[in-house]
Amino acid sequence: MRLSFGPVRPCIRAVGKGCRYMFVLLLSAILSQIVPGQALASDTEVQTVWRLLDYVAVDYAGAVSGGRVSSEAEYAEMVEFAGQVENRLGSLPDKSGKADLLRQTRALRAAIAAKAAPAGVATQSKALASALLAAYPVPLAPTAPPVLARGSALYAQNCASCHGAAGDGHGPASAGLDPPPIAFKDKVRADQRSLFGLYQVITQGLDGTAMAGFDSLPEQDRWALAFYVGTFAYPTSETGHGQRLWHEDASLRQRYPNLAAFVGATPASLAAEIGPDKAEAVTAYLRRHPDMVTARANGSLALTRERLDASLKAYAAGNRQAATDLALSAYLDGFEPVEPMLAAREPQLMARIEQAMGALRAAIGKARPLAEVQAANQELAGLFGEAEAALAPEKASSASSFLGAFGVLLREGLEALLIVVAMIAFLRKTERTEVLGFVHGGWVAALAAGVASWFIATYFIGVSGASRELTEGFGSLFAAIILLTVGIWMHGKSNAEAWQRYIKEKMTHALSKRSGWFLFLLAFIVVYREVFETILFYAALWAQGNGLAMLGGAAAAAVLLAMLAWIMLRYSTRLPITQFFSWSAILIAILAVVLAGKGIAGLQEAGILGVVPLPGVPRIQMLGLFPTTETVLAQLIAVAILVAGFWLNRKSAVRTT
Repeated sequence: MRLSFGPVRPCIRAVGKGCRYMFVLLLSAILSQIVPGQALASDTEVQTVWRLLDYVAVDYAGAVSGGRVSSEAEYAEMVEFAGQVENRLGSLPDKSGKADLLRQTRALRAAIAAKAAPAGVATQSKALASALLAAYPVPLAPTAPPVLARGSALYAQNCASCHGAAGDGHGPASAGLDPPPIAFKDKVRADQRSLFGLYQVITQGLDGTAMAGFDSLPEQDRWALAFYVGTFAYPTSETGHGQRLWHEDASLRQRYPNLAAFVGATPASLAAEIGPDKAEAVTAYLRRHPDMVTARANGSLALTRERLDASLKAYAAGNRQAATDLALSAYLDGFEPVEPMLAAREPQLMARIEQAMGALRAAIGKARPLAEVQAANQELAGLFGEAEAALAPEKASSASSFLGAFGVLLREGLEALLIVVAMIAFLRKTERTEVLGFVHGGWVAALAAGVASWFIATYFIGVSGASRELTEGFGSLFAAIILLTVGIWMHGKSNAEAWQRYIKEKMTHALSKRSGWFLFLLAFIVVYREVFETILFYAALWAQGNGLAMLGGAAAAAVLLAMLAWIMLRYSTRLPITQFFSWSAILIAILAVVLAGKGIAGLQEAGILGVVPLPGVPRIQMLGLFPTTETVLAQLIAVAILVAGFWLNRKSAVRTT
């Protein structure tokens, strides 16, 4: 195993492998004289032995083939590591199982000396490693599911220079390294390496290489890094298949009942039981979604509690960045998956939890006193208890499913309907029906894209909480910016006495083919963000059962929306052109302000923007009003732009009269 995290240290290269090895031996000899024997039997010593055995299990295949030495350097390393295992085991405190461990070690050394088959040596090494941990237990797993976003950031900072951004071992600093950095994309090696093995190398480094240890990093960061580098050999495209296998096959969940069982296993051992294709898919999924190993039944907020507890511990230890990441993960990975279900049953409670979690992240971000952060955690604990009671399976009645489906579609669909109907009414009013196809094409394409998103998210990749919030946030902001422009423009036309002349002289240019595609894009954006959100809610409702009741609620909402659309279109044709533009401008202006607030709130929940709470401000999601400084400020800016635009329109109209 050859890793080279971090920048290359010229002094390490200069010293050379032999000198470094002698230095380590000399240091060990000195320590053995001045440090009590019991101290040498630390977790670190046991972990070092485990790591050496892991190297042998993985790298021996590169040293021996067909009973012959295929690489003298690799084979010498295997002999050396096996000898180190025996010496280090001999220094451990006497226990009932120690004699058997030494016997297995001697058998392993004999197998290596006899140039035995790699498969047999790997089996012996893994069996010895398992017996070692049974006799001398050491911490084997992270205390909470790692945050892969944190691992990605750490990899970019410390590892990509040698291992490459794609984990192929060809980073800009890899040239001239001997041995070269490991390619994490090498699936043959990756199949033989457990996450615990990666964690050990990240922690302690690797003698004889440029790989330095990162024991100065917090433990949870090292685990995050191990999980992240462990994903390179297993493509993202397999996560959908792995997700289905994980949820459908109870034996898999029994095999990995906790993180300790998962991080200690290799993909190769899983492949031996369920086949290589399934093992690859499950590995790809669980290494990207470790929270699924600890996930509870639908409606449980155990993962959220665990992440918040870990966040509090990190904050108490002075690691504010880790506390921030864990608090954000508690929301995105723990609470977000059950949010649609809770919103359907107890929307007010859902809003209170979102507000409380935002306040907690704000307190961490501002480095508030520990007592304040603890109080925020305690408040959330009480709210979680209420939420779990509301999410209990017995609460999933047919009536709640019907009302949930009805309310979700009506709420999400009304926003999109108002904008699309305004666009259609405008084109009809101005007798530009030839451009209607672009608008209809936009909302139809959005519906198709929504269905495709559901299919991809279900069968190919998982949609993270961050992805959901980013989609809603950026989609809302884009639509808000466009609607601000359109609203001001339509208000200007409501005050123009020469409107009819404008139609005749300029509409050909104003509504060209280019403008038609602009209308297509606007219709697509405003409808897709609502379809995307509705699908997430419906997926959660469907998981509760009562499918017929849910479909009934959706159908009722669809009928009501269709009736509203017909009434709006029919009534708009009777309005005088200037009055139509005036009312439409006001409607669009209101929607722009609403979407501005929702967009900023979505980016806050995704962790892109900070949160400064505004006590006393109500949370009215339908109006895009949230009790944070950032959302209110965004809405005030939108209002200011609209007021200025409307005032300039009025002033321009006065000058022309």
